[in-house]
Amino acid sequence: MDEMLILVDADDNSVGTQTKTLVHQQGLLHRAFSIFIFDSQGRLLLQQRAFGKYHSAGLWTNTCCGHPRWGEPTRAAAQRRLQEEMGFCSELQLVSSFTYRAEVPGDLIEHEFDHIYVGRFDGEPQEDPEEAHSWLWVDIRQLTHELKNAPEKFTVWFRTIMNNIDAAEIERWGTLVVR
Repeated sequence: MDEMLILVDADDNSVGTQTKTLVHQQGLLHRAFSIFIFDSQGRLLLQQRAFGKYHSAGLWTNTCCGHPRWGEPTRAAAQRRLQEEMGFCSELQLVSSFTYRAEVPGDLIEHEFDHIYVGRFDGEPQEDPEEAHSWLWVDIRQLTHELKNAPEKFTVWFRTIMNNIDAAEIERWGTLVVR
């Protein structure tokens, strides 16, 4: 069964639901979240999307992404997906939100009101192979360099976040969570 996504207006007010497939085919604005997990050394946990994903397969991205279900608070959805995708839990703190619209592979369009959450984890994720092929802890400065030299390796939403938020601010996110 096709997942139902929450459609929103420009202020993130819910205006209905629609199937994930149709939302991405038509580029409808919908609610989403992106999670950035840092370790105690300030490194960011990246995931490489599974090669079976219907878009952006095999690309590197932030720790976890997803969509809340109808009636599910966004933070709760983010915690649920983090456990499902990467096999661990973390307290999450909202640090930002933004709207973007971009074409993604497969003639699809991501048009999201994206909530960015940060958390802390020191350990080895137990990723779901249906969701994530691999993972990697990375220094933000090293990541910024890699994004400039090989942007095609990364998802469009992750590039959007990293290109629009100063690296020092992203490093600061890693200090916002309890150590």
